[in-house]
Amino acid sequence: MRFGLIALLCWCFIAPARADIRVEDALGRKLVLDKPASRVVSLAPHMTEVAFAAGAGRQLVGAVTYSDYPEAAKAIPRVGSYDNVSYESLLALNPDLVLAWHSGNGDEIIRRLESLGLPVYVDEPRQLQDVARSVRDVGKLTGNVVAADSAAHEYLKQLSHLRDTYSARDEISVYYQIWDEPLLTLNGEHLISDVVRLCGGRNVFADALPLVSRISVESVVRADPQVIIASGMDKARPEWLDAWRKWTAMTAVKNGQLYFVPPDILQRHTPRIIEGATLLCEQLQRARNHYHPRGK
Repeated sequence: MRFGLIALLCWCFIAPARADIRVEDALGRKLVLDKPASRVVSLAPHMTEVAFAAGAGRQLVGAVTYSDYPEAAKAIPRVGSYDNVSYESLLALNPDLVLAWHSGNGDEIIRRLESLGLPVYVDEPRQLQDVARSVRDVGKLTGNVVAADSAAHEYLKQLSHLRDTYSARDEISVYYQIWDEPLLTLNGEHLISDVVRLCGGRNVFADALPLVSRISVESVVRADPQVIIASGMDKARPEWLDAWRKWTAMTAVKNGQLYFVPPDILQRHTPRIIEGATLLCEQLQRARNHYHPRGK
């Protein structure tokens, strides 16, 4: 009996303490897992891509529509769309982690998931360095720390290069359009405005109140940007970008400074945003060379 008690006491002293996994999400909430998540559901296309970038692609058991990158993401079972989640389909997958997008999924969906007892990591990057944080957090939550750190480091290295190259150059005023009917743009808090700043640009609607703002043609004409950049729904240049050509008094139109960036490399908050940022920086530099031929 005495030997057994001594053995038990020794085991207690040498047994490792449980190493909980702890991260803080974009809303400042603490998320704690007692082991790496092995069954993950993503509720945003960009979070699906972030999971793959973090080395957790094989742990994804569910995703929403438009989760189409990388190619392997297309085979993941769907649980609805980012704004219309099928809770029945989601629960049937028995996830031990859900990756959510605050401004896309909304508070109601997030609260419902938590009421069902699911651990939820909420993402909402507003600055470019936040993308690296998201990658690292997902890597930590899924036990892929080394792969995630490597991906985040490479992303930040490329980001630093773009910032050193473009951010201090002559400022260019920019109108960024994400849709035509209704006419939609983004305010200064949105991640894409950080891309515009990175490239030495200024979002002419930075002071708009909603993150995604509905505006009028007249307000764009009054803002008179030096550059108009359009996005859209796919890789093809939208026809409505050229609709601005009839406004010949506008500076951007008069000087032929209308550009397009494919949305999947700029409007998804993933490491691939570096590709979109590089293209946007090159476009603004083209405009800069036109307006300031002797500048920088």
